[in-house]
Amino acid sequence: MGAPESPRIGIDEAIEHLGSMPAFVAAAIEAASPEDLAFRPGDDEFSLGEQACHLRDLEREGYLVRVRRILAEKTPMLETFDGTAVAKSRDYASQNARAAARDFAAARRELLEIVGNLREEDLARDATFEGKRITLADVIAMVAEHDRGHREEIEALVDAFESP
Repeated sequence: MGAPESPRIGIDEAIEHLGSMPAFVAAAIEAASPEDLAFRPGDDEFSLGEQACHLRDLEREGYLVRVRRILAEKTPMLETFDGTAVAKSRDYASQNARAAARDFAAARRELLEIVGNLREEDLARDATFEGKRITLADVIAMVAEHDRGHREEIEALVDAFESP
């Protein structure tokens, strides 16, 4: 996912949004039956269980790595994260969704601990991502935007489960 095209939200608002995502994911998973957890609305779409695995892995291997590198290095070249390839290679469908949601929550707490202690000059630190210059503030906005998209997908899955 590239630098966000939408207006950036403030850091406090971003932290609030980011902090609410693990509970949202956990609640959806806890309310789902085993069949619901495995339901895929389309061939190229994640099930609820796969959503949790994807969020966990992207948080740990994408966003946390990017944030740490921006803070530790001068203008690092950040790697992309191919969520579709990772999902396939790790067989998300066979993984425990509840464990993935717990691991996502732990990784998100780690990210929030870092983000909650950033100063303005930290937010302005830059990197190169997908051929573009981005700042740490942009990365945080990317995480929030990514959460928004997955929240909508999860809400659609939950709505499908609840439909007669």
